[in-house]
Amino acid sequence: MNAGDPCADSRSERRRTHARALRALRDAALRVAPLAPIAPIALCVALGACASKPLVPYSTDTPPLVLVPASYAGVHDDRGRFREIYCAVLAARGPGLPDYRPCEDALTRVGSEPAGSGRPVELGQSGRHLVAAIVAGIGYDCFKAWLDPPGSVAAHLRQFGYDATVLQVDALSSSAHNAREIRDAVMAMPAQPGAARLVLIGYSKGTPDIMEALVAYPEIHSRVAAFVSVAGAVGGSPLANDVEQYHAELLQYFPGAQCTEGDGGAVQSLRPATRRAWLAQHPLPADLHTYSIATYPQPARISSILESSYDKLARIDTRNDSQVIFYDQIVPGSALLAYVNADHWAIAVPIARTHPTVGALFVTQNAYPREALTETILRFVEEDLASLPR
Repeated sequence: MNAGDPCADSRSERRRTHARALRALRDAALRVAPLAPIAPIALCVALGACASKPLVPYSTDTPPLVLVPASYAGVHDDRGRFREIYCAVLAARGPGLPDYRPCEDALTRVGSEPAGSGRPVELGQSGRHLVAAIVAGIGYDCFKAWLDPPGSVAAHLRQFGYDATVLQVDALSSSAHNAREIRDAVMAMPAQPGAARLVLIGYSKGTPDIMEALVAYPEIHSRVAAFVSVAGAVGGSPLANDVEQYHAELLQYFPGAQCTEGDGGAVQSLRPATRRAWLAQHPLPADLHTYSIATYPQPARISSILESSYDKLARIDTRNDSQVIFYDQIVPGSALLAYVNADHWAIAVPIARTHPTVGALFVTQNAYPREALTETILRFVEEDLASLPR
Protein backbone atom coordinates (compact mmCIF):
# COMPACT_ATOMS: atom_id res chain seq x y z
CA MET A 1 0.00 0.00 0.00
CA ASN A 2 1.39 3.40 -0.98
CA ALA A 3 0.88 6.17 1.57
CA GLY A 4 -1.10 9.06 0.16
CA ASP A 5 -2.26 7.11 -2.91
CA PRO A 6 -6.09 7.38 -3.06
CA CYS A 7 -6.20 4.24 -5.22
CA ALA A 8 -4.64 2.27 -2.35
CA ASP A 9 -7.02 3.49 0.37
CA SER A 10 -9.41 1.19 2.14
CA ARG A 11 -12.76 0.48 0.54
CA SER A 12 -14.58 2.69 3.05
CA GLU A 13 -12.20 5.58 2.52
CA ARG A 14 -12.54 5.29 -1.25
CA ARG A 15 -16.32 5.35 -0.84
CA ARG A 16 -16.13 8.50 1.28
CA THR A 17 -13.74 10.12 -1.18
CA HIS A 18 -16.01 9.44 -4.15
CA ALA A 19 -19.08 10.58 -2.21
CA ARG A 20 -17.42 13.87 -1.28
CA ALA A 21 -16.36 14.42 -4.87
CA LEU A 22 -19.85 13.70 -6.12
CA ARG A 23 -21.46 16.04 -3.59
CA ALA A 24 -19.11 18.80 -4.65
CA LEU A 25 -19.87 18.10 -8.30
CA ARG A 26 -23.61 18.03 -7.63
CA ASP A 27 -23.52 21.25 -5.59
CA ALA A 28 -21.57 23.00 -8.31
CA ALA A 29 -24.02 21.77 -10.93
CA LEU A 30 -26.98 23.01 -8.92
CA ARG A 31 -25.37 26.41 -8.40
CA VAL A 32 -24.50 26.78 -12.06
CA ALA A 33 -27.43 25.30 -13.98
CA PRO A 34 -25.83 25.31 -17.44
CA LEU A 35 -23.08 23.01 -16.13
CA ALA A 36 -25.47 20.41 -14.70
CA PRO A 37 -25.50 18.24 -17.85
CA ILE A 38 -21.74 17.74 -17.52
CA ALA A 39 -22.09 15.88 -14.22
CA PRO A 40 -22.93 12.43 -15.63
CA ILE A 41 -20.10 12.67 -18.11
CA ALA A 42 -17.58 13.79 -15.50
CA LEU A 43 -18.40 10.83 -13.29
CA CYS A 44 -17.88 8.38 -16.15
CA VAL A 45 -14.31 9.64 -16.41
CA ALA A 46 -13.80 9.64 -12.64
CA LEU A 47 -14.90 6.02 -12.30
CA GLY A 48 -11.86 4.81 -14.19
CA ALA A 49 -9.36 7.22 -12.69
CA CYS A 50 -7.67 4.66 -10.40
CA ALA A 51 -6.38 1.94 -12.69
CA SER A 52 -3.71 0.39 -10.50
CA LYS A 53 -4.54 -3.27 -11.11
CA PRO A 54 -4.65 -5.36 -14.31
CA LEU A 55 -7.91 -5.15 -16.21
CA VAL A 56 -7.88 -8.95 -16.50
CA PRO A 57 -6.48 -10.22 -13.19
CA TYR A 58 -4.98 -13.65 -12.84
CA SER A 59 -7.59 -16.24 -11.98
CA THR A 60 -8.29 -19.93 -12.46
CA ASP A 61 -12.02 -19.43 -11.93
CA THR A 62 -12.95 -19.49 -15.60
CA PRO A 63 -14.41 -21.91 -18.13
CA PRO A 64 -11.98 -23.03 -20.85
CA LEU A 65 -11.84 -20.26 -23.46
CA VAL A 66 -10.54 -19.88 -27.01
CA LEU A 67 -10.57 -16.90 -29.37
CA VAL A 68 -11.57 -18.22 -32.80
CA PRO A 69 -13.09 -16.82 -36.02
CA ALA A 70 -16.79 -16.10 -35.59
CA SER A 71 -17.82 -18.92 -37.91
CA TYR A 72 -16.27 -21.42 -35.48
CA ALA A 73 -18.70 -20.15 -32.82
CA GLY A 74 -21.68 -20.82 -35.07
CA VAL A 75 -21.96 -17.18 -36.17
CA HIS A 76 -23.45 -16.63 -39.64
CA ASP A 77 -22.00 -13.63 -41.49
CA ASP A 78 -24.86 -11.56 -42.93
CA ARG A 79 -22.97 -8.28 -43.23
CA GLY A 80 -23.29 -8.14 -47.01
CA ARG A 81 -27.09 -8.09 -47.05
CA PHE A 82 -27.30 -5.81 -44.01
CA ARG A 83 -25.04 -3.30 -45.74
CA GLU A 84 -27.26 -3.38 -48.83
CA ILE A 85 -30.34 -2.56 -46.76
CA TYR A 86 -28.59 0.08 -44.65
CA CYS A 87 -27.17 1.82 -47.70
CA ALA A 88 -30.59 1.82 -49.36
CA VAL A 89 -32.24 3.27 -46.24
CA LEU A 90 -29.60 5.98 -45.88
CA ALA A 91 -29.83 6.88 -49.58
CA ALA A 92 -33.64 7.02 -49.50
CA ARG A 93 -33.97 9.00 -46.27
CA GLY A 94 -30.89 11.08 -46.98
CA PRO A 95 -30.01 14.28 -45.16
CA GLY A 96 -33.58 14.54 -43.93
CA LEU A 97 -32.59 12.33 -40.99
CA PRO A 98 -30.55 13.68 -38.07
CA ASP A 99 -26.81 12.99 -38.03
CA TYR A 100 -26.79 11.66 -41.58
CA ARG A 101 -23.67 9.84 -42.74
CA PRO A 102 -22.85 8.18 -46.05
CA CYS A 103 -23.12 4.42 -45.83
CA GLU A 104 -19.40 3.81 -46.22
CA ASP A 105 -18.71 6.03 -43.20
CA ALA A 106 -21.52 4.53 -41.12
CA LEU A 107 -20.10 0.98 -41.20
CA THR A 108 -16.59 -0.44 -40.73
CA ARG A 109 -15.32 -3.08 -43.13
CA VAL A 110 -13.61 -5.77 -41.07
CA GLY A 111 -11.76 -8.63 -42.72
CA SER A 112 -13.41 -10.22 -45.74
CA GLU A 113 -16.96 -8.91 -45.66
CA PRO A 114 -19.33 -10.98 -47.80
CA ALA A 115 -20.70 -9.43 -50.96
CA GLY A 116 -24.30 -8.33 -51.05
CA SER A 117 -27.02 -10.45 -52.60
CA GLY A 118 -28.02 -7.95 -55.25
CA ARG A 119 -31.69 -8.36 -54.36
CA PRO A 120 -33.89 -5.26 -54.29
CA VAL A 121 -34.54 -3.65 -50.89
CA GLU A 122 -38.11 -3.14 -49.73
CA LEU A 123 -38.49 0.39 -48.36
CA GLY A 124 -42.26 0.61 -48.11
CA GLN A 125 -44.68 -0.27 -45.35
CA SER A 126 -43.92 -3.20 -43.07
CA GLY A 127 -46.08 -6.26 -43.57
CA ARG A 128 -45.36 -7.74 -40.15
CA HIS A 129 -45.37 -4.50 -38.11
CA LEU A 130 -42.43 -5.43 -35.94
CA VAL A 131 -41.95 -3.60 -32.63
CA ALA A 132 -38.46 -2.88 -31.30
CA ALA A 133 -38.49 -3.43 -27.52
CA ILE A 134 -35.25 -1.87 -26.31
CA VAL A 135 -33.45 -2.66 -23.06
CA ALA A 136 -30.91 0.03 -22.23
CA GLY A 137 -27.56 -0.19 -20.47
CA ILE A 138 -26.36 0.32 -16.93
CA GLY A 139 -27.51 3.49 -15.21
CA TYR A 140 -29.97 4.59 -17.89
CA ASP A 141 -32.76 5.61 -15.52
CA CYS A 142 -30.27 7.63 -13.49
CA PHE A 143 -29.65 10.06 -16.35
CA LYS A 144 -32.70 9.59 -18.58
CA ALA A 145 -34.37 12.76 -17.29
CA TRP A 146 -31.20 14.73 -17.98
CA LEU A 147 -30.77 13.15 -21.39
CA ASP A 148 -34.39 13.86 -22.31
CA PRO A 149 -34.32 11.61 -25.41
CA PRO A 150 -36.30 13.11 -28.28
CA GLY A 151 -38.21 9.95 -29.22
CA SER A 152 -37.26 10.44 -32.85
CA VAL A 153 -36.47 6.76 -33.46
CA ALA A 154 -40.00 5.62 -32.62
CA ALA A 155 -41.52 8.52 -34.59
CA HIS A 156 -39.43 7.60 -37.62
CA LEU A 157 -40.32 3.91 -37.45
CA ARG A 158 -44.06 4.56 -37.21
CA GLN A 159 -44.00 6.12 -40.67
CA PHE A 160 -43.30 2.66 -42.08
CA GLY A 161 -45.53 0.48 -39.95
CA TYR A 162 -42.94 -0.36 -37.30
CA ASP A 163 -42.80 0.84 -33.71
CA ALA A 164 -40.41 1.06 -30.75
CA THR A 165 -40.64 1.08 -26.98
CA VAL A 166 -38.18 0.99 -24.07
CA LEU A 167 -38.63 -1.80 -21.52
CA GLN A 168 -38.18 -0.58 -17.98
CA VAL A 169 -35.46 -2.37 -15.96
CA ASP A 170 -33.49 -1.43 -12.85
CA ALA A 171 -30.58 0.82 -13.73
CA LEU A 172 -28.23 -0.63 -11.11
CA SER A 173 -29.46 -4.22 -10.62
CA SER A 174 -28.02 -7.49 -11.83
CA SER A 175 -28.89 -9.12 -15.14
CA ALA A 176 -30.73 -11.89 -13.27
CA HIS A 177 -32.94 -9.33 -11.55
CA ASN A 178 -33.59 -7.41 -14.75
CA ALA A 179 -34.38 -10.63 -16.61
CA ARG A 180 -37.44 -11.03 -14.42
CA GLU A 181 -38.49 -7.45 -15.15
CA ILE A 182 -38.14 -8.09 -18.88
CA ARG A 183 -40.23 -11.23 -18.53
CA ASP A 184 -42.97 -9.34 -16.67
CA ALA A 185 -42.95 -6.48 -19.19
CA VAL A 186 -43.25 -8.85 -22.16
CA MET A 187 -46.02 -10.91 -20.56
CA ALA A 188 -47.93 -7.74 -19.65
CA MET A 189 -48.15 -6.71 -23.30
CA PRO A 190 -51.45 -7.61 -25.00
CA ALA A 191 -51.14 -10.80 -26.99
CA GLN A 192 -51.25 -10.10 -30.72
CA PRO A 193 -52.86 -12.43 -33.28
CA GLY A 194 -50.61 -14.02 -35.87
CA ALA A 195 -46.84 -14.29 -35.82
CA ALA A 196 -44.81 -12.72 -33.02
CA ARG A 197 -43.92 -9.07 -33.63
CA LEU A 198 -41.62 -8.22 -30.71
CA VAL A 199 -37.93 -7.72 -31.50
CA LEU A 200 -35.93 -7.50 -28.28
CA ILE A 201 -32.97 -5.16 -28.78
CA GLY A 202 -30.33 -5.11 -26.05
CA TYR A 203 -27.86 -2.26 -25.81
CA SER A 204 -24.73 -2.70 -23.71
CA LYS A 205 -25.78 -4.37 -20.42
CA GLY A 206 -29.28 -4.66 -21.86
CA THR A 207 -27.97 -7.56 -23.94
CA PRO A 208 -27.07 -9.90 -21.05
CA ASP A 209 -30.28 -8.80 -19.30
CA ILE A 210 -32.26 -10.06 -22.31
CA MET A 211 -30.17 -13.21 -22.70
CA GLU A 212 -30.84 -14.21 -19.10
CA ALA A 213 -34.57 -13.52 -19.59
CA LEU A 214 -34.72 -15.72 -22.70
CA VAL A 215 -33.07 -18.62 -20.87
CA ALA A 216 -34.83 -18.31 -17.51
CA TYR A 217 -38.34 -17.59 -18.79
CA PRO A 218 -39.27 -19.73 -21.82
CA GLU A 219 -42.87 -18.51 -21.57
CA ILE A 220 -41.87 -15.33 -23.41
CA HIS A 221 -40.52 -17.15 -26.48
CA SER A 222 -43.84 -17.30 -28.30
CA ARG A 223 -44.12 -13.50 -28.10
CA VAL A 224 -40.58 -12.76 -29.33
CA ALA A 225 -39.88 -12.69 -33.05
CA ALA A 226 -36.14 -12.05 -32.69
CA PHE A 227 -33.36 -10.84 -30.41
CA VAL A 228 -30.75 -8.29 -31.52
CA SER A 229 -27.63 -7.37 -29.56
CA VAL A 230 -26.32 -3.84 -30.26
CA ALA A 231 -22.90 -3.06 -28.75
CA GLY A 232 -23.83 -5.74 -26.26
CA ALA A 233 -21.67 -6.74 -23.31
CA VAL A 234 -22.02 -10.41 -24.30
CA GLY A 235 -18.63 -11.35 -22.90
CA GLY A 236 -18.59 -8.51 -20.39
CA SER A 237 -16.09 -5.66 -20.25
CA PRO A 238 -12.65 -5.73 -18.59
CA LEU A 239 -13.38 -2.19 -17.42
CA ALA A 240 -15.87 -3.67 -14.96
CA ASN A 241 -12.99 -5.43 -13.20
CA ASP A 242 -11.64 -2.01 -12.19
CA VAL A 243 -14.93 -0.64 -10.83
CA GLU A 244 -16.97 -1.40 -7.73
CA GLN A 245 -20.75 -1.32 -7.43
CA TYR A 246 -20.64 1.72 -5.16
CA HIS A 247 -19.10 3.69 -8.03
CA ALA A 248 -22.19 2.98 -10.10
CA GLU A 249 -24.48 3.77 -7.18
CA LEU A 250 -23.20 7.36 -7.17
CA LEU A 251 -25.33 7.83 -10.29
CA GLN A 252 -28.34 8.09 -7.97
CA TYR A 253 -27.22 11.55 -6.90
CA PHE A 254 -27.41 13.24 -10.28
CA PRO A 255 -30.00 16.01 -10.57
CA GLY A 256 -33.24 14.43 -11.77
CA ALA A 257 -32.07 10.83 -11.26
CA GLN A 258 -34.97 8.38 -10.96
CA CYS A 259 -33.01 5.24 -10.12
CA THR A 260 -32.42 3.26 -6.94
CA GLU A 261 -29.49 1.07 -5.91
CA GLY A 262 -31.51 -2.04 -6.88
CA ASP A 263 -30.01 -5.37 -5.87
CA GLY A 264 -26.46 -4.08 -6.15
CA GLY A 265 -25.39 -6.50 -8.87
CA ALA A 266 -25.00 -4.40 -12.03
CA VAL A 267 -21.21 -4.15 -12.08
CA GLN A 268 -20.76 -7.82 -11.19
CA SER A 269 -23.02 -8.73 -14.13
CA LEU A 270 -20.66 -6.91 -16.50
CA ARG A 271 -17.45 -8.60 -15.40
CA PRO A 272 -15.99 -10.96 -18.03
CA ALA A 273 -15.71 -13.86 -15.59
CA THR A 274 -19.42 -13.56 -14.79
CA ARG A 275 -20.55 -13.32 -18.38
CA ARG A 276 -18.33 -16.10 -19.71
CA ALA A 277 -19.30 -18.47 -16.93
CA TRP A 278 -22.96 -17.76 -17.69
CA LEU A 279 -22.44 -18.31 -21.43
CA ALA A 280 -20.73 -21.63 -20.77
CA GLN A 281 -23.75 -22.91 -18.84
CA HIS A 282 -26.70 -21.27 -20.62
CA PRO A 283 -26.97 -21.64 -24.41
CA LEU A 284 -29.74 -19.59 -25.97
CA PRO A 285 -32.77 -21.42 -27.42
CA ALA A 286 -31.75 -22.98 -30.73
CA ASP A 287 -34.91 -21.85 -32.53
CA LEU A 288 -34.56 -18.19 -31.55
CA HIS A 289 -33.61 -15.79 -34.34
CA THR A 290 -30.60 -13.97 -32.88
CA TYR A 291 -28.52 -11.17 -34.40
CA SER A 292 -25.44 -9.18 -33.39
CA ILE A 293 -24.30 -5.66 -34.24
CA ALA A 294 -20.89 -4.65 -32.89
CA THR A 295 -19.32 -1.23 -32.56
CA TYR A 296 -15.89 -1.05 -34.22
CA PRO A 297 -15.06 2.65 -34.53
CA GLN A 298 -12.11 4.17 -36.24
CA PRO A 299 -9.97 5.77 -33.49
CA ALA A 300 -10.94 9.23 -34.75
CA ARG A 301 -14.59 8.36 -34.03
CA ILE A 302 -14.05 8.08 -30.26
CA SER A 303 -15.48 11.07 -28.40
CA SER A 304 -12.87 13.03 -26.46
CA ILE A 305 -14.53 12.25 -23.12
CA LEU A 306 -14.21 8.51 -23.84
CA GLU A 307 -10.57 8.52 -24.90
CA SER A 308 -9.29 7.58 -21.45
CA SER A 309 -11.47 4.45 -21.24
CA TYR A 310 -10.61 3.62 -24.86
CA ASP A 311 -6.91 3.84 -24.02
CA LYS A 312 -7.39 1.70 -20.94
CA LEU A 313 -9.10 -1.05 -22.94
CA ALA A 314 -6.46 -0.64 -25.65
CA ARG A 315 -4.00 -2.21 -23.20
CA ILE A 316 -5.85 -5.41 -24.14
CA ASP A 317 -7.04 -4.61 -27.67
CA THR A 318 -7.25 -1.31 -29.57
CA ARG A 319 -10.31 -2.61 -31.40
CA ASN A 320 -12.76 -1.38 -28.79
CA ASP A 321 -15.57 1.18 -28.63
CA SER A 322 -14.34 2.72 -25.34
CA GLN A 323 -16.37 0.26 -23.22
CA VAL A 324 -16.35 -3.17 -24.89
CA ILE A 325 -13.88 -5.01 -27.13
CA PHE A 326 -15.29 -5.92 -30.54
CA TYR A 327 -15.13 -9.70 -30.11
CA ASP A 328 -16.94 -9.54 -26.76
CA GLN A 329 -20.03 -8.12 -28.50
CA ILE A 330 -21.02 -11.13 -30.62
CA VAL A 331 -23.66 -13.57 -29.39
CA PRO A 332 -22.54 -17.17 -30.09
CA GLY A 333 -24.72 -18.76 -32.76
CA SER A 334 -26.14 -15.44 -33.94
CA ALA A 335 -26.13 -13.77 -37.34
CA LEU A 336 -23.49 -11.03 -37.52
CA LEU A 337 -25.11 -8.01 -39.16
CA ALA A 338 -22.55 -5.23 -38.98
CA TYR A 339 -19.53 -3.58 -37.48
CA VAL A 340 -20.60 0.00 -36.88
CA ASN A 341 -18.24 2.98 -37.08
CA ALA A 342 -19.38 4.53 -33.80
CA ASP A 343 -18.23 4.57 -30.21
CA HIS A 344 -20.22 2.99 -27.40
CA TRP A 345 -22.34 6.06 -26.69
CA ALA A 346 -22.80 7.28 -30.26
CA ILE A 347 -24.66 4.19 -31.42
CA ALA A 348 -27.48 4.54 -28.89
CA VAL A 349 -27.30 7.62 -26.64
CA PRO A 350 -28.15 10.96 -28.36
CA ILE A 351 -26.33 13.23 -25.91
CA ALA A 352 -25.23 15.84 -28.43
CA ARG A 353 -28.74 16.26 -29.84
CA THR A 354 -30.30 17.32 -26.55
CA HIS A 355 -27.17 18.95 -25.07
CA PRO A 356 -25.25 20.52 -27.97
CA THR A 357 -22.80 22.38 -25.74
CA VAL A 358 -21.83 19.17 -23.99
CA GLY A 359 -21.58 17.54 -27.39
CA ALA A 360 -19.26 20.22 -28.74
CA LEU A 361 -16.97 20.14 -25.70
CA PHE A 362 -16.98 16.54 -24.52
CA VAL A 363 -19.06 14.08 -26.58
CA THR A 364 -17.42 15.17 -29.79
CA GLN A 365 -18.24 12.11 -31.92
CA ASN A 366 -21.80 11.47 -30.76
CA ALA A 367 -23.55 12.07 -34.08
CA TYR A 368 -24.86 8.87 -35.69
CA PRO A 369 -27.96 8.11 -37.85
CA ARG A 370 -29.72 5.97 -35.22
CA GLU A 371 -33.13 6.26 -36.88
CA ALA A 372 -31.81 4.78 -40.13
CA LEU A 373 -29.91 2.08 -38.27
CA THR A 374 -32.97 0.98 -36.29
CA GLU A 375 -35.13 0.93 -39.41
CA THR A 376 -32.49 -1.20 -41.12
CA ILE A 377 -32.41 -3.65 -38.22
CA LEU A 378 -36.17 -4.16 -38.39
CA ARG A 379 -36.21 -4.41 -42.19
CA PHE A 380 -33.43 -7.00 -42.14
CA VAL A 381 -35.15 -9.02 -39.42
CA GLU A 382 -38.49 -8.89 -41.24
CA GLU A 383 -36.91 -10.08 -44.47
CA ASP A 384 -34.95 -12.80 -42.68
CA LEU A 385 -37.99 -14.08 -40.78
CA ALA A 386 -39.84 -14.42 -44.08
CA SER A 387 -37.12 -16.68 -45.48
CA LEU A 388 -36.60 -20.34 -44.71
CA PRO A 389 -34.79 -21.08 -41.45
CA ARG A 390 -31.05 -21.28 -41.83
